[in-house]
Amino acid sequence: MVGLWLSVCLAGCATVPGVVTDAAGGREVEHALAGQGAPVVVFENGLGARLDWWAKVWPDTVQQTTALAYNRAGYGHSEASPAPRDGAHVVEELRTLLKARKLPPPYVLVGHSLGGLYMQLFARKYPGEVAALVLVDSTHPDQMRGAGNPDLWPTWLKLAFRLSTSDVVKQELAALDATGQLVASLPVDPTVPVFVLSALRTPGASPALADDVQRKRADFAHLYPGSTQVWVDSGHGIPLEKPEAVVQAIRDALQAARAARAAAPGCAPAAGGLPGACTQGVQSGG
Repeated sequence: MVGLWLSVCLAGCATVPGVVTDAAGGREVEHALAGQGAPVVVFENGLGARLDWWAKVWPDTVQQTTALAYNRAGYGHSEASPAPRDGAHVVEELRTLLKARKLPPPYVLVGHSLGGLYMQLFARKYPGEVAALVLVDSTHPDQMRGAGNPDLWPTWLKLAFRLSTSDVVKQELAALDATGQLVASLPVDPTVPVFVLSALRTPGASPALADDVQRKRADFAHLYPGSTQVWVDSGHGIPLEKPEAVVQAIRDALQAARAARAAAPGCAPAAGGLPGACTQGVQSGG
């Protein structure tokens, strides 16, 4: 998670095209919507990150299907929300946006870092709305336990975080443990394909924190039995450092989702010939 803040400057190298700000659920939300076909790929950013973190992944994704990237409340041009910044509210706000843009489930959910924790919550709470889950060096439900507890961070890191982060980031971090425990309290649906990308490189904050991070990364194989876990020679910022790994994971997730849909009773291919797209192809307004 620390690496997200330290490498955020890299995100300025590329941008997601076609970004607009429209009302959804009585609040202005900045987002990009492009491509056509089903299932819809939905991107969720990490702590402190904006939708341009997906800029290197976006072009391939929108060639494959419909894709939505957005900024959570309080990020970029997205209007702040008075609701608590915990995962339960984030998930409901995302579902409101998806409904406002008339994007039907099931979705392929793609989340990086804290965004991965939010997408885990979405998938566990609404498994019927999820075709596949892609976790990109995701936050673990117990991330704030053990050496990951901010109280145990080195003094310099605490100070840097305090001085360089916005109020919404601090609010999301404060709610992170509660979000993680909510995720842990909900069952995993074994029918939802899960693809996990884990970074091989560790944060340099302290040996204890590095060991804690690696243990939690490895534990995703136990959190999601039957998942596909790929270790990537990268730091935490995989979407920027190794976008090709994310592109491949999304392709694999789409293939699994479409195969499952094609095998469903009464399923017929869509008019566009998309494999496993049992509903009419979704077309964006972007």
